[in-house]
Amino acid sequence: MVEPMSTRVLLIDDHALFRRGVAQLIESDPDLEFVGEACDGVRGIELVSQVEPDIVLIDLNMKGLSGIATLQGIKKLNRRTCCIMLTVSDDERDVLQAMRAGADGYLLKDLEPEDLCSRLKLAARGSVVLESRIAAVLTRASAAAPASDEAELTERENQILASLALGHSNKEIARQLGISDATVKVHIKNLLRKLVTARTSPRHGEGRNASGTALVVQPALGAEGPGAVERGHCTH
Repeated sequence: MVEPMSTRVLLIDDHALFRRGVAQLIESDPDLEFVGEACDGVRGIELVSQVEPDIVLIDLNMKGLSGIATLQGIKKLNRRTCCIMLTVSDDERDVLQAMRAGADGYLLKDLEPEDLCSRLKLAARGSVVLESRIAAVLTRASAAAPASDEAELTERENQILASLALGHSNKEIARQLGISDATVKVHIKNLLRKLVTARTSPRHGEGRNASGTALVVQPALGAEGPGAVERGHCTH
């Protein structure tokens, strides 16, 4: 019998102690494989091309190349690589900017350790990985968005966004609404597109650009074969 492949995870973060902790956490889970770490975006993009991870965790605020620029660089290599922001910021601008850049998930660094592994497994199966606080940010963004036919969420999309804000999973939302997981994913993709469009379009009298999020709406594709952990030549 062929054993199921583990999900290959790479971490890009400029804090050595945090990298070590995340690496140990992932390595302790038999369903996950920690395949590398990098202390900056440039090294991170190089490692992605070398080890071909299923999921990349990216810090938002790093020295040198920013998390958003790193995300964009990885998506240029392979847009199907699952990229999840792992950061301390729950600012609406950061959330929307990351979403607009193509992030597949947005998690906060203060989540419980065991929750990180469970979210990574959900991401690998194509579920949205979005903390309830971040979903609440999106709910506020939806309420504050300028009214337009294209940006207005449908009743179903509002129901799903509210459920996400309560921390419900795709399966729980599907069961509550009597629809399939796949339908939930389609609704999430549509509501995020609307929110990003509405909140990043310039409005009269508005002096700042919206920025940042991330969430998984498509499955992360597995890379074949095991690989040694790459450390990215970090010096700190």
